Amino acid sequence: MRDEPLTATSLPESVVHYVLRVRESVILDDATTSPPFAADPYIRQRQARSLLCTPLLNQGRLIGVLYLENNLTPRVFVPARIAVLKLIAAQAAISLENTRLYRDVAEREAKIRRLVDSNIVGIFIWELEGRIIEANDAFLHMVGYDHEDLVSGRLRWTNLTPSEWLDRDVQRWLPELKITGSLRPFEKELFRKDGSRVPILIGAATFEEAGSQGVAFVLDLTERRRAEEALRDAQMQLAHANRLETLGQLTASIAHEVNQPITATLTNAQAGLRWLRLDPPDLDEARQALDRIVRDGARAGVVVQRIRNLVKKAPHRDDRIEINAAIREVIEFTGSEAMKNGVSVRTELAEGFPPVRGDRVELQQVVLNLTLNAIEAMSGMREGPRELLIATGKTEAGDILVAVRDSGPGLAPAIQENLFKAFYTTRPNGLGLGLSICRSIVETHGGRLWATANAPRGAVFQFTLPSHLDHASLG
Repeated sequence: MRDEPLTATSLPESVVHYVLRVRESVILDDATTSPPFAADPYIRQRQARSLLCTPLLNQGRLIGVLYLENNLTPRVFVPARIAVLKLIAAQAAISLENTRLYRDVAEREAKIRRLVDSNIVGIFIWELEGRIIEANDAFLHMVGYDHEDLVSGRLRWTNLTPSEWLDRDVQRWLPELKITGSLRPFEKELFRKDGSRVPILIGAATFEEAGSQGVAFVLDLTERRRAEEALRDAQMQLAHANRLETLGQLTASIAHEVNQPITATLTNAQAGLRWLRLDPPDLDEARQALDRIVRDGARAGVVVQRIRNLVKKAPHRDDRIEINAAIREVIEFTGSEAMKNGVSVRTELAEGFPPVRGDRVELQQVVLNLTLNAIEAMSGMREGPRELLIATGKTEAGDILVAVRDSGPGLAPAIQENLFKAFYTTRPNGLGLGLSICRSIVETHGGRLWATANAPRGAVFQFTLPSHLDHASLG
């Protein structure tokens, strides 16, 4: 036998490569005279005589080779010895494979443990029946519990889940988890130890198919919710500022709208007094004058209420809105402004729409902004008709479509690119918030707002609104 250790680089390459390729044993009684291996530089140099090289296989998988040689005498590897060596080779293959598997498992466990202990996200190990077996500090901090609660076995995901979410978990998520072995991330809430709630994003997977244990990964959405609320508040503030700016533009029209019923009321009051001063008094004419006073007073009240609705700062509402009726109110409100600028206003309002869900004042603000923008765009024209068309219809998808078409100068490509960006304006005294807020309002209501060229001239601003009544409550 060799008296120095063999290394991977000090083996007969021709023999080893042959065994690795065909996965069969090579037994040479005298390697120095056995073609084609006798020409191997290693065999010539070492004068190897008896040689055995056998593959190490485990369930058909090649693990390595077992190489033995004797450079003193030929015919060392007789059948009895070969049988024992093959048994040793088989056991060696199993041992090597197990060692590799144990090493891989240990490495994977170490990686998982580093992930759990890093506390980047909340992680807990669960049982389907409800018990939480293990959890990292991030998850425990999220729900306000400590390791003593975990060790005591008192921590159960079923107890942490509010009833309205637990019903959904049991009826929807658990069956899916049992079938697929995993759940895509979804939002829900958990109870904290103090009884408050924490909004979370959670995903889960079982450890094995149809298994009763698994792992869940949890993200705390508290800060995101706060940011969303702050964004909604900021958007409401900006929308309110935009309404005030719009009403500033409409000062003359508002005064006209309020002045008309007030003037009519005074006229009718004077007429009523004259009828009452007659001898005998004309009570029928006086009664008619009083009826007109009541009518004009109600009309003035409606105008004032509309102005109050637009001016006041109120929480977002989720009402049933007849979109055509809301548009008609805006047209009536802007009638004086259109007349002052020589703009003729037409409507093509399709009938038979179901009510839409949303905030009436916000949607009227969109129509009001688009209408005033169109009137202003046409106010500087020296020639050509000044026509404004407000139309409603339905898209192919069944959504309600509102279109505001003007015959103004249209939109230059450079302007169109920035049209809906906040603080972009072409007006000297504009805030640059109108169209940006309009798009935000429409998108909050589940729709889309865009602008295109009108034919033969002008621009078209269109927005869609979902027509079904059962979509999720807004904001």
